[in-house]
Amino acid sequence: MTASVQVLAPVSTPIPAPVSAPAPGAPLSIQVTDYRAVVAAGATAVDLRAHHKRQTDGALFGALAVDAAEALDLLDPASPNSLRTATADARWILISDDGHEAEWLAWHLQALGVTNAVFVVGGYQRLRRAGINGRIDDAELAVYSAH
Repeated sequence: MTASVQVLAPVSTPIPAPVSAPAPGAPLSIQVTDYRAVVAAGATAVDLRAHHKRQTDGALFGALAVDAAEALDLLDPASPNSLRTATADARWILISDDGHEAEWLAWHLQALGVTNAVFVVGGYQRLRRAGINGRIDDAELAVYSAH
């Protein structure tokens, strides 16, 4: 009996760009107690929790809801799929359920040059325990109440 051997061509897997450490001195996180002040100063909150978690646990008012799997692509200004507001000096506050996923993403965004990306220590769980649920400005409230 003769064994047959099939030779396959090598699969070309793209190699991700090297990631360097975040900029020295750039803060990586904020505490829950600083959340409101940082948002009031112009940072954009980004809710990374899954859709079903936002439905179950509640939305974070005023936050941009972004799937965590797409966050780097959407928030990195060098990405062809980045949001229009994703610039190198954009101020992002990343919030995941417990803070761990947001920490990983903040670290990677900073390594990509987005030095104002931070995460909330303890994530949405800690924000919720502290009674903080974002902010709705008067214009947004008027739109909601009109519908």
